[in-house]
Amino acid sequence: MQGFTALPGRRTESRLYRWGALLALLVVFAGFARTFYLKTIFGTPALSGLLFTHGVLMSLWFALFFTQGWLVAKGRTDLHRRLGVGGVVLALLLVGVSVATAIDAGRRGATPTKEVPPLVFMAIPMADVLVFAILLGMALWLRRRPDYHKRLMLLATLSILTPGIARFPLPGWGSGGLPLFFGLTILVVVVCVAIDTFRHRRLHPAFGWGGAFVIVMVPMRLVVAGTPMWSKFAGWLIS
Repeated sequence: MQGFTALPGRRTESRLYRWGALLALLVVFAGFARTFYLKTIFGTPALSGLLFTHGVLMSLWFALFFTQGWLVAKGRTDLHRRLGVGGVVLALLLVGVSVATAIDAGRRGATPTKEVPPLVFMAIPMADVLVFAILLGMALWLRRRPDYHKRLMLLATLSILTPGIARFPLPGWGSGGLPLFFGLTILVVVVCVAIDTFRHRRLHPAFGWGGAFVIVMVPMRLVVAGTPMWSKFAGWLIS
């Protein structure tokens, strides 16, 4: 099937998603440049096979998301749909490997600070995967409704920016802690929702409940992480 030329309105509509995808790419590259993309230059420690695979899959996801937005802007919805099939496979692999990576970190006792026990910290990446998977699942379920699909895909991708934000190579950046890192993630989501709402003069339902879900899950994961039930479950996962 031949592609068609995108109308001016379609180009304007897709601008938010292209800029959102580009921002996500830049955040991830900046955050993981030292430990992944440019590690040979910075001489950082070698990565395990699992961490390397996770980095590759995550990179492919952000690159694919950017490409998909570009294809829609160009009117190549035929290629967009074909790549979407591979995107589903990639997303499933990413979810599975992300869960395995979080469990592996728990087993290794990985934690950003000594004040946060490893099993408590493990709730954060696990919640990231859960939020991403739910939003992605809803986006795929509503794939025949483009207005819902594209907004949910954007939210799913933005919801996993926190690890990249947390690793910005800026002096004293790490001292900002979770409030800063999650706060910036929420800010990006709110700005995208606000721009879309202003442009259309109404809050789209997908951005309404989807954005609220991303925001509410931030304090929720922190509450759950400190419960005995989570400690027991996390202990079972790493056993």
